Amino acid sequence: MRLATIRVGSTTQAAVAEGDKYRLLESRDLVDLLRAGLSPSNLRPQKAIPCETAIPATLVPRPSKILCVGLNYRSHAGQMGVQPPSFPGMWAKFPSSLIGARDPIALPRVSDQCDYEVELGIVIGKSIRYASRTESRDAIAGYTVCNDVSVRDWQFRTREALQGKAWDNMTPVGPVLVTPDEVSHAEDLRVECYVDGVKLQDGRTSDLIFSPTELVSYISTFTTLEPGDLILTGTPSGVGFKRTPPRYLLAGQTVTTKIEDIGELINTCVADRDWAPAACGTDRAVAAANIAAR
Repeated sequence: MRLATIRVGSTTQAAVAEGDKYRLLESRDLVDLLRAGLSPSNLRPQKAIPCETAIPATLVPRPSKILCVGLNYRSHAGQMGVQPPSFPGMWAKFPSSLIGARDPIALPRVSDQCDYEVELGIVIGKSIRYASRTESRDAIAGYTVCNDVSVRDWQFRTREALQGKAWDNMTPVGPVLVTPDEVSHAEDLRVECYVDGVKLQDGRTSDLIFSPTELVSYISTFTTLEPGDLILTGTPSGVGFKRTPPRYLLAGQTVTTKIEDIGELINTCVADRDWAPAACGTDRAVAAANIAAR
């Protein structure tokens, strides 16, 4: 099953993908749907929208937690010149960081060192604490695509990464949540990132140091995970700041991040003062006019 949060006029609605259409559901978004439970009564489809015209909103708006894992690919640890970690290292983001799969990425005016990072995202489907590996596996509602865009000069100001990771309107997530049965719990999926059509990252989730199940179990030991919570599992090698010369994102560039059998994010980079979410229907013209008036 493939689930999404779709923009409908000035609001949003949860939806289930059926072929080339999204069928809208009663819940206003995927977080509300997961908190209500994926029972047949909550999955009664209503109006249909063609996938090609649907505008995905932030997949999981207002999660209670967004946790990000660093150095979780063997290839990335090798690129960084360090040994694979013994325990997951992580930081948090805030809901204001998240954007939809077609929204622009807001490049901050105070930095020219914004970096792309394709990542597998885990979405939690039930409340768990001190979960075993089996319980953790059962608590995963599904998987999605994320781009953990990082502001490197701010990230490396101190030993803590938070200030380089939690910027508003910089973390695309989506376009869908794919349930574990469709992707074998993401055991071996290809992950890729392109900037203006040039491939810069190419890895596989089988290269993860800590698997999704291990991460969920570990994190649930120190905090309760709730439906809709999001975990970003780390990025493979190829990030911009480790290239020679470094390669950072520029306004006007398009970043495509994709994961096999899940989907892709397509996001254009804009200056933060010009940021507006991708709009549906007549809202597109309104958004364009608002930007032009600035």
